[in-house]
Amino acid sequence: MSKLGQVVESVENYDKFVLEQVKSARSDQKFGRELMGRWNDTKAKIPVSRTPTGLPLPRLALPEIDEPGEIARYIFGEGLPGEFPYLNAAYREMYLEPVREIESFEKNASKIDKKIPQAEEPTRLFSGLMLAEDTNERFHYLTQHQRTHRLSTAFDGPTLYGIDSDADGVFGKIGEGGVAIDTVEDMVRLYDGFDLGSPNFSASMTISGPAPIIMAMYIAAAKRRFGPKVVPKLRGTIQADIFKEVQAQNETIFPIEPSLRFLTDMVEFTTGEMPRWYPISISGYHIGEAGSTPVQQAAYTLSNGFAYAEMFAARGIPIDQFGPRLSFFLDCGLDVEYIALARVSRRIWAIGMRDVFGAGPKAQLLKLHTQTSGRSLIAAEFKNNLTRTAAELMLAYMNATNSCHSNSADEPFTTPSEEWIRLAAHGQAILLEESGIFKHTMNMLSGSPGMKAVERAVEAAILDEFREIERLGGVLAAVEERYQRSQIQNAAHRYEQQIYDGTRPIIGLNRYRDGAEEIPAVKLARTPRKKQQLQVDRLAKFKKKNAEKAKRALDKLAEVVERGENFFPMLLDAVEVCSLGQITGRLQEVVGRFRPMV
Repeated sequence: MSKLGQVVESVENYDKFVLEQVKSARSDQKFGRELMGRWNDTKAKIPVSRTPTGLPLPRLALPEIDEPGEIARYIFGEGLPGEFPYLNAAYREMYLEPVREIESFEKNASKIDKKIPQAEEPTRLFSGLMLAEDTNERFHYLTQHQRTHRLSTAFDGPTLYGIDSDADGVFGKIGEGGVAIDTVEDMVRLYDGFDLGSPNFSASMTISGPAPIIMAMYIAAAKRRFGPKVVPKLRGTIQADIFKEVQAQNETIFPIEPSLRFLTDMVEFTTGEMPRWYPISISGYHIGEAGSTPVQQAAYTLSNGFAYAEMFAARGIPIDQFGPRLSFFLDCGLDVEYIALARVSRRIWAIGMRDVFGAGPKAQLLKLHTQTSGRSLIAAEFKNNLTRTAAELMLAYMNATNSCHSNSADEPFTTPSEEWIRLAAHGQAILLEESGIFKHTMNMLSGSPGMKAVERAVEAAILDEFREIERLGGVLAAVEERYQRSQIQNAAHRYEQQIYDGTRPIIGLNRYRDGAEEIPAVKLARTPRKKQQLQVDRLAKFKKKNAEKAKRALDKLAEVVERGENFFPMLLDAVEVCSLGQITGRLQEVVGRFRPMV
């Protein structure tokens, strides 16, 4: 039995364990009294705060139960926020305002309370357009009202494929749909003006195929600005998920085995040298956007995560060293499964990591970034996308996501404009800051009978997917059989068929459509030719300046790869004098190019 098969068994055994605890709590009076005492003690210690209107509310909402069996079901089956199996939340408190004295409203009803330090916002702001300085300007625009700067970066097509901007046939794609990054100098420009070593700054980079090269450029850029001592302080994540590329997104540039080797080299380096960095974001978002069902998205993402854990452990990296540095990325659409998808995923991950991999508490946590569904955004009556995104944000925060990005309503047409990207960010601020839904009480919307029914159904369906992947020989074998890709394609076809035949209502498209509506006049974001030429000219200057050094660096890099050593330290040297395309091309000469499986 593979590790994934063991995960299925461990989740089933844990569910049986919970039932046994329920029975024991009801039959064993001593055990029942201990649970009652623990429960009552927990409730007694919950702080109480007041809303702006003066209403007292507990910081943590617990179900009104006083029967030992039901208490056991809650404690062991769900866990308090921040406690195994982490169904309710990875941490004890999330999104809440700082504690105020309970009397503050009564004593100072007519006064404004003094400013209280706030926790880090979960909002992550996403951008990438034209050249590095253009994206940098957008980043500064987006963060002007943020206490903490959590930036997520989109790259253009050539960069995603490890191709230089001066390559044949890519000129028109430079800076389109993301930012063009060819060299470490571009990376310096991209984050200019931000303190990369600050505890209040983190960078996320949405790139997988050439992720180790881009990661090395980021480190090199930080060292140029702040010196080598900044490296352990760097905070953020890089996507780097090769499995989801092969399963769903197609941005793969090396064969699968070398890709996984390069990824593991990067993980080995960063877990040892960069304790605050997440070197892989195990990504279900792109699986969902490619057309999967919510259950398929969660199942493939979790199974990929367990496969990475097995791979990194086989390299000799301690589970409790790399485990806390894994992060996850899920889509959040409008299907009912999303009311509990992330909650169930957190539970399965915690059980599998503890019982199969022997991970400690920090490595059991599934730390999650959520993005509202791009696939749910439609061009017809596109302003309705604001409502779709708002509903998806509610679901994401009900699932206690650690960070979140909200898509812009104009994305069916173009790279988001400042107007719509501001409205998207404000959607999160309204939900988290203006409304009282999440800022006063943990578990405000958790645990309804309907949510519990969805949790049970989703867990069973995910385990069924695990069993099928196990039957095929595990994640890598299933990838080679194109299992995940074929299932995603089938689900995508069903989704479109349901829209076509009306069984999946899309307001403004196949239901309640205004027949007189014309296509709106939306200004499209396009990179001017002079900017594209500027990028090519900068690259030519960089290559000319470093020609001799680049040749030596590439030779050394190739030698390290051929010897089977960890290539990342040498990659850090290479990015100082070599472009992205030069490095990609030389590595492809050594390990080959990715060829899609038939």
